[in-house]
Amino acid sequence: MTTEPSTELLGYVAATLTTAAFVPQVLHTLRTRDVRGISLGMYSAFTLGIALWLIYGLRIGAWPIVVANVVTLVLAGTILTMKIVLDRRPPRGSR
Repeated sequence: MTTEPSTELLGYVAATLTTAAFVPQVLHTLRTRDVRGISLGMYSAFTLGIALWLIYGLRIGAWPIVVANVVTLVLAGTILTMKIVLDRRPPRGSR
């Protein structure tokens, strides 16, 4: 797939902005370990969707899509994993 440089740059800028939007949530979740306000269903569906976008990007050779979705998959996967693991722990002070 051949694209104009300006089109590819547009893709990378869009990918950078949408991917970077998840960084504050990941940092906040890692810092506070508070996942109560995070929807397991939403993050499960979102993470699966990102994985499918990654496969799509690989199949069509669209590198802005691939790069953005690799990074976003790691970020969303981190939050999803923390949600699953931390929700299994008993609340503090319940012992």
